This record gives sequence, structure tokens and C-alpha cells, in this order.
Amino acid sequence: MARTAVVDRVEKRYQMLVRFGQKLHGVVRLRPLLTLLADEVRRIVGAARCSIFLVDEARRELWTPVAQGLDARDLHLPLGQGLIGHVVAAGAAVRVADVYRDPRFNPAVDRHTGFKTRNVMAVPLKDRSGRTFGVFQALNKRQGLDFDAEDEGLLRILAGLAAAAVESARLYEELRDSHVETIQRLARTAEYRDAKDTAAHLRSIGRYSRLIARGFGLSDGEVESIECASPLHDIGKVGIRDAVLLKTGPLTAAETSEMRRHTSFGWEILSEAKSPLLRLAAEIAWAHHERFDGRGYPRGLKGGKIPPAARIVAVADVLDALTVERAYKRAWGFEESARYILNEGGRQFDPKVVAAFRRALEPLRQAWKERRSRAPGSR
Repeated sequence: MARTAVVDRVEKRYQMLVRFGQKLHGVVRLRPLLTLLADEVRRIVGAARCSIFLVDEARRELWTPVAQGLDARDLHLPLGQGLIGHVVAAGAAVRVADVYRDPRFNPAVDRHTGFKTRNVMAVPLKDRSGRTFGVFQALNKRQGLDFDAEDEGLLRILAGLAAAAVESARLYEELRDSHVETIQRLARTAEYRDAKDTAAHLRSIGRYSRLIARGFGLSDGEVESIECASPLHDIGKVGIRDAVLLKTGPLTAAETSEMRRHTSFGWEILSEAKSPLLRLAAEIAWAHHERFDGRGYPRGLKGGKIPPAARIVAVADVLDALTVERAYKRAWGFEESARYILNEGGRQFDPKVVAAFRRALEPLRQAWKERRSRAPGSR
């Protein structure tokens, strides 16, 4: 009978660990992953709160974007201090029944939050080489109990499963940040020739696109990708002659035709990239001047044949273009620009994107105000 109970317990633990691993699968962004880990570990070990601290060697600190119960987005602690500092230094777990009797405990966070830590269990997160790069910390065992050796063993197993996922997410973030920086620099190069406020323009296109995409109901990953790719919408302008690109007066028919080729140039520059982000940027560059009614360029695409990201960036691009002064036009105010966009649903713009624009009006207005305060020539 006792043997059956042990087998059942082992089977339940095995199933729990399988479910834990399955939940981590496919979560590639660091903050969502750490939030998921904290919630799952808190539930599994029966803790009141759980935090995951990562080591920042350059700044000599431990930081976490996930400290349950804190209003602050991130929490930063000096490296080497407190119980978690001890875990990092020793590379070993700690389990303390009464933290206020342990001289290693740092009560500063309790004083800051008003939370009273009673007991703590913390284990190191280690990479493949055995180096400690973070700490799993569980606070206050439920029902007034203390964490025991079984809890610690379970947390060690969970930390081992989580470590590879956290490492991968950190690497993904570093690579993506580097990729986005490259895109921003490339986009600034393309825009530099014909825009006095290049950086502000690129920031605005990305921010407007993000807000509209969110209102459109896209996933967080899709929203972020559009925000990152949108600054390359006019990369094809590098192929346009200065005499046309920088002309302040009306363009002739031939010059207009040449200017419109920047969309095709953008596609040619980006379309063979291996990066999904750059391929998305290629679609945006090629199609952000298409119109929903089919009267746009370069291909005269209509309705749903226009890629969704291009339909979104088209609205963001027009909003920024209307509200910024140029040599050939005055700057429109936000309300005037918004009315124009709302009235163009079904003609120039996708009605669903216009509806998303309407839902995002208030944050868009705030973004425009910030744009205006930073860049002369905006209204």
C-alpha cells in the first residue's frame, strides 16, 4: 500500500514537471518567460511570492523584472549583498526558516514594499558551464509552514529545467536588440538625405505603428515585429536621385514615376534577407503606398491582397507626414490629421485598420504630443 502511494507521488511529480516544461516551450521573450516561471514556481512549491534575479556583471548588480508584489517594473540589488548575493557567490542553495535571525538577510526590500518575509528558499540558476547567472527565490511557505528539503529538491529540479530556457531567452534578446539597432541605423541612413528630424520620424513611425497594430488585435510578437520593421519603410529612397528626392517644388510626371520606384527598390534591397524581421520590412517597403481601393502603387494591390503590416504602417506614415512641416506643405494638427484618416477608411486605408486607429486615438494623440515637443516643424 505504501509502495503504491510512493509510486503515485512520483508519477504526479513527473507529470507536473512535464507540464512545467511544456509551458516553457515557445516562450522566447525574457520578461514573459520570467513572469511565467515566477507564477509556476510559486504555485508548485506553495510560496506566497517568487522572484527570479539575474546577474549583471557589468553593473555589479542583481536585477529582476519579476518581483511579485512590487509596483516597480524592475528591482536592482547590489551584487554580493543579501541571501541571494550569497547564493550567487557560493553557487549553492539556501533555505532559511527565520530570515530576521540570519545576518545575511537584507531587509531593505521588505521596508520598501511593506511585505514581511518570514522564510526563504533560494537556488542558483546555472548555465551549461556551471556558472551561476541567476537565482530562483521563493518567499514564505503557505499555511505558516517552513520550506523543507523536499521543497528545495523540487526547486532545484525546476531551476535546472528553467535555466536553459532563460539562457536562450537572454541570447534571443541580445540578438534581437542588435538586429533592431542595425535596422534603426540603416533606416536613418536612408532617411537622412531628406528629413531634418530623421530620428524623431523613425521613432514616430515605429510608435504609431505599434499602437495601431495593438488596436488591430495582433499578438504581442506581431506588434513588436511591425514596430521594429516599420522604420525601413522608405529604405528604397537610397536609390532615388537627389534632384528628385530633395526637390522642394512640384514633381513632374517623370519625377513622380521615379520617386514611386523607392517602394520597389526597398523590396529589392530587403526581400532576399534570411531574417524574418527584414522580410517583413521588405513587404512593408513594397506595399505601404498601396491603397485599399486598389489605386495605389507600385502594383495596384487592393483590399486584403495588401499585407496587413503594410496596411498598418501606411496609416502611421500618413499620420506622421501630415503633422510635420515640410518645404512644400504646412503641418496639420492632430485632430485635422485624424479626421482625414478616419474619412479615408475604405478608400486609401483598410477600414479595419482605421477602426484600430480610432481605438488607439488617445495613446496616438499622446505620442504625437511628445513628437511635437521634441521636433520643430510639428503641429
